[in-house]
Amino acid sequence: MPALTDARKKSLRREMEALLGRGAVLSDPDELMVYESDGLTLFRALADFVVFPLTAARISALVRLAQREGLPFVARGAGTGLSGGCLPAEGGLVISLMRMNRVLEVDYDNQIAVVEPGLVNLHLSWAVGARGFYYAPDPSSQQACTIGGNIANNSGGPHTLKYGVTTNHVLGLEVVLPDGEIVWLGGKTRDPQGYDLAGIFVGSEGTFGIATKIVLRILRQPQAVRTVLAVFNEIDQASEAVSAIIARGLIPAAMEMIDQLTIQAVEDAFGCGYPRDAAAALLIEMDGLAAGMDEQAARVIAACRETGAREVRLARDEAERQLLWKGRKSAFGAYGRISPAYLVMDGVIPRTRLPYVLRRVNEIVAAHGLRVGNVFHAGDGNLHPNILYDPRKPGEEQRVVAAGGEILKVCAEVGGSISGEHGIGLEKRDYMPLIFSEADLGCMARVKRAFNPTGLCNPGKIFPSRKGCAEAGFASRPHPIEEKGLAQRF
Repeated sequence: MPALTDARKKSLRREMEALLGRGAVLSDPDELMVYESDGLTLFRALADFVVFPLTAARISALVRLAQREGLPFVARGAGTGLSGGCLPAEGGLVISLMRMNRVLEVDYDNQIAVVEPGLVNLHLSWAVGARGFYYAPDPSSQQACTIGGNIANNSGGPHTLKYGVTTNHVLGLEVVLPDGEIVWLGGKTRDPQGYDLAGIFVGSEGTFGIATKIVLRILRQPQAVRTVLAVFNEIDQASEAVSAIIARGLIPAAMEMIDQLTIQAVEDAFGCGYPRDAAAALLIEMDGLAAGMDEQAARVIAACRETGAREVRLARDEAERQLLWKGRKSAFGAYGRISPAYLVMDGVIPRTRLPYVLRRVNEIVAAHGLRVGNVFHAGDGNLHPNILYDPRKPGEEQRVVAAGGEILKVCAEVGGSISGEHGIGLEKRDYMPLIFSEADLGCMARVKRAFNPTGLCNPGKIFPSRKGCAEAGFASRPHPIEEKGLAQRF
């Protein structure tokens, strides 16, 4: 897209302000920098405008304006994503949904909530909790991430093992299509007939349009919960325990693995009671009916001991349970105590290949002279290797990217996937041929064109580029404020 002239920018800003109000349009470069990346800081791009609409009608008008001007646009929530999925094209329009953050309706009898896309994930559970309900999908960033972002990436979380990912909890969506038309996909019916258009929209990473209302399933809080911490001297033992538990016919609500480096970072930061010398720990949670819950917990504990657990601890009360979960949920933040930056990988493998793949992950990262912390959803084989690095050291970003690519190749080689819940975005688009044929990708592209024929809605995501990392926006290039002489790296 040719760069907009200053005169054209001023004209478009006036038009957007007339539509939204003066306080709802940003175009100053210093303000735009806040929106230049998501949680994956390896990629950056500056928009021409960031806007804050409050209604679907206003979003429709903005989208029609963008189409008229040939201006690429992308919806954005809290920006907690980890794949570069909500970055603008260089220039273009970011449509922030953070002010559309209401719970619009709750039908407790039918266990349905209607919300806006900017609602923070955890706030829905807070809103319905007093009536004994909650929203099941729980990404690690649930205190900050939005429902709209969860929709875009089909997000999961620790309790995915039992309750599934976002798409399993979405019944319908009001959507502004890329041409500005406002439509409903699905609705409030649990088993609609015809094509599952809501299902195809969830996980499309903002390339099919912008969700403005979302109909979600809410669940009753379980009668009973049991949370177990199993401690191992070897990672292989913890990996074998995961398969042993599932082999017994048990499906825990969550089964998370944390390695030694991560345990030590968490303990330094939060003191959650994990043994610092453990090679690995499993956090296992069962929930459901009170009847039989203690028996399930006993079977899980037995499986852990039989596979070599040196210690198995059952949370005595809700306070201890919350402390154990604080260690897991805060792990990503704890890495900040031991490294200036890290790259969160997201791949899926068969559970039975955990021992092999974890060894390969550690070998790959070590070969690049880096460190890795592993904290992940072991029950469904969704890995999250966190490769630690210092962006101030020349060449480290390139080594991180290379190590991450090798890890994704290993995931594909063992019959897994290159993404479980973080999406493809910019980060993984060039790895899509590892798991999809040319025919597969061509079919996906045709579906995308049916929704987004001009390609202006979140361009450059998901599908392989023809450019290498450096050409596609890899962060080794100088930051714009460095180029202006306003900052320097140390």
